[in-house]
Amino acid sequence: MAQHFLLSSKARTLSLKTIYQMGEDKAYAMFRNLRWQQADGEPICPRCGCLDAYDISSRRKFQCKACGHQYSVTSGTIFAGRKLSFTDLLAAIMLFVNGAKGVSALQMSRDLDVQYKTAFVLAHKLREAMALEDAGQTLAGEVEVDGAYFGGHVRPANEKENRRDRRLAINQSGKRQVVVVGRERGGESMVVVAKSEAKGGEVIAASIHHMSTVHADEASHWDDLHAKFDTRRINHSLSYSDGIACTNQAESFFSRLRRMEVGTHHRIAGKYLHSYAAEASWREDNRRVSNGGQAMMVAGAAMASRVSRQWKGYWQRAA
Repeated sequence: MAQHFLLSSKARTLSLKTIYQMGEDKAYAMFRNLRWQQADGEPICPRCGCLDAYDISSRRKFQCKACGHQYSVTSGTIFAGRKLSFTDLLAAIMLFVNGAKGVSALQMSRDLDVQYKTAFVLAHKLREAMALEDAGQTLAGEVEVDGAYFGGHVRPANEKENRRDRRLAINQSGKRQVVVVGRERGGESMVVVAKSEAKGGEVIAASIHHMSTVHADEASHWDDLHAKFDTRRINHSLSYSDGIACTNQAESFFSRLRRMEVGTHHRIAGKYLHSYAAEASWREDNRRVSNGGQAMMVAGAAMASRVSRQWKGYWQRAA
């Protein structure tokens, strides 16, 4: 029997030991190469695009010879205003991608010896960069669609006679949301968070190529798919796969997301549900990529992202 990829040495190409052994200068050079790949790590002014700059080595900054603008390797990126060293920043990314079911902010804060607030915001910035990779994509080929509900938990009453069936919609807290996923077989996936599976399904269907074959369960709101796609349905009360249709790839995504909720984060509902769903989607899509490759993908996506308007100054706004 062949060894599973995740158990092989090919899945382990980068470690924390390697990161801290390389030192701050090599970590800084790595971020420069990720930011300015087209110039082989040489600085490019983010304001005017000039390639000529003075090197302010004492502060790891540059000054543009054309417009005089001073900038650093993280200026204008999702890491703008960072205080962590480049070694710690790379280590944080390494810790983040190594968690098969995600990494909690509390664990990251202990591993890096930083405040919980720092780890919380940094992790969400990385999730935002992950989500931006899937923006505007179109699904094609064999596509599976499904939805699962998260949040809206109602705590049972203390006395038995006061308890009600919490499965009834009338007993929900009003905070329950559905995560709808569209997943190519052997390809990419995308997620949508909505109040109902039908609404989320409409958004997913709009991002599927019209020549695709779509697999769904027997829920009535998926009936509209027949008018747009070659659609195959599976009745889960009878089987999970009948040789023609199945949504096992979509269920695999929900399995990972549920384990993230139960075993790592304990609560992923609310306004940040999409961030966690996008993270689980990214992890599913890149599960056969080595951890070093994953780290470079996340770091590259973060360096290509704009300043986060949601997370920059998050705790200052809260205060």
